[in-house]
Amino acid sequence: MQSLFPLCLSALLAAGAAGQNRSDRLEWFRDQGFGMFIHWGLDSQLGSVISHSMVGADEAYLRRFIFDLPRTFHPRRFEPREWAALARLAGMRYAVFTAKHHSGFCMFDTATTDFCIRNTPYKGDITKEILDAFRSEGIAAGLYFSPDDFWWLRKNGIEIQRHTPEVSPLNNPGLMAHNQAQLRELLTRYGPIDVLFLDGPPEKGLPELAWKLQPGIVVTRGAMATPEQHVPGVPLEGAWESCITMGTQWQYKPANETYKSGGELIRLLIETRAKGGNLLLNVGPKPNGELPIEQEERLREIALWMFINGEAIHDVRPWVVTNEGEYWFTKRKDADTVYVFAATSERWPYGAWREITLKSVRATPKTKAGVLGQNDRVLEYQPGVKPATTWRQDSDGLHIRAMRAQRIYNDRKWPNPVVLKLTAVEPALLPPRVATLEPRWDPQSGALVLSGEVLDLGKAESVEAGFEYRDVTGLDLTERPGPFTPTKLVRLARASRYTLKTEKLPAGRVWEVRAVLRHPLLTVYGAERRVSAQ
Repeated sequence: MQSLFPLCLSALLAAGAAGQNRSDRLEWFRDQGFGMFIHWGLDSQLGSVISHSMVGADEAYLRRFIFDLPRTFHPRRFEPREWAALARLAGMRYAVFTAKHHSGFCMFDTATTDFCIRNTPYKGDITKEILDAFRSEGIAAGLYFSPDDFWWLRKNGIEIQRHTPEVSPLNNPGLMAHNQAQLRELLTRYGPIDVLFLDGPPEKGLPELAWKLQPGIVVTRGAMATPEQHVPGVPLEGAWESCITMGTQWQYKPANETYKSGGELIRLLIETRAKGGNLLLNVGPKPNGELPIEQEERLREIALWMFINGEAIHDVRPWVVTNEGEYWFTKRKDADTVYVFAATSERWPYGAWREITLKSVRATPKTKAGVLGQNDRVLEYQPGVKPATTWRQDSDGLHIRAMRAQRIYNDRKWPNPVVLKLTAVEPALLPPRVATLEPRWDPQSGALVLSGEVLDLGKAESVEAGFEYRDVTGLDLTERPGPFTPTKLVRLARASRYTLKTEKLPAGRVWEVRAVLRHPLLTVYGAERRVSAQ
């Protein structure tokens, strides 16, 4: 996905945004850039989706879940300092642990329920051990907490569901009191908590309690946009966070799992940071307390890349455009330094020159350019080659010539993005802009009627504009399925509104749409909107 900064926050993702997070703490949060999400519960023993298998389950299943699973949860190889050391090596600056997921099982010692870690063979306070371990590595401590509580619903004779009024804490004073008591325990017994992820619709009474008990805490979900399993097509205003799994499931999945490659995860991190967000990358420990080897391998691949390029990820903000094709950008927040990520589909061979032309960056007499991680003076075993990065500024753009001259793997086939560092540079263009207007369903034709507005052509003589759409029926607000389907494009020579229809689509579905604008230099998107085909 390609877009520019800044654009308006999607109304869909902004529900409950703003809140009372302190501005200085939001700036701190944006600096962190990269965190570790940890989903772990007693049902990791089964390899099932965490908690959700309780929805729609019969009473016999629920009894086995609540009364039998705790008896066998005993992570004998749980060494949280190993997790923390690996997270630090991978450049993760904060960690968020599932203290209580939707099942209601508490991974901490609580006085509110017996359905907790105290009543397992392990008996220790896993939440405390994890927080202490990550703090010891200089990693900020964060907690995930679910306002939904399936244990409480069953105990009180309420059908186990999610996102329906009858199960909301706002409509169940007893559940709200139960949650507040647990949150009070977490925020008074475990030291300073930097980040709190409240997984559910914004519930008044929980964020406010958190800010009252710990004024410096940053509430993410519940007070800012937290898109799940995708990176938005447009940059979101202010602080935001994408939370993404390495495979298809949050909790440990021993069979039938498909993992993203390390390279895919690195590119997700690059795109998220280019769009101004944080990436909260998930791990799902095994029931014995170890990280699955597939997840460790990917973290170590990321660690190697971050060891070289971490300064382009931490303490940065978006550039005037997120990317030019396969070249993505971040900017040092307190300097005229721009980082260029060569996230190209074609691997950059070791010892090869590459010439890059950038349209959004203009050099100054003080500009310097180089490749992160290398000194630009030596190519191993080839003393006659001087791999110095050079540049020239012409009317048609900034031309950079650089070589990948650092040997990362024995076979020299390093597949991951090379990063250029450009200092003392300035913007060279005003980016194009497009907005998605309210879509509607036309029952007569069985099509979506899509409207957009090109707000700025970005100094191009003309642009092509259209839309993309996808089926999101039955998904959470933060979930996304596969890729968008594009419509045809229309050419526009001035800023104006435009309207297109999709092909005939099934009725009774919910669709997500966004405007798309193809500029000669880059492609940008409008914010996502939803429409019901009713």
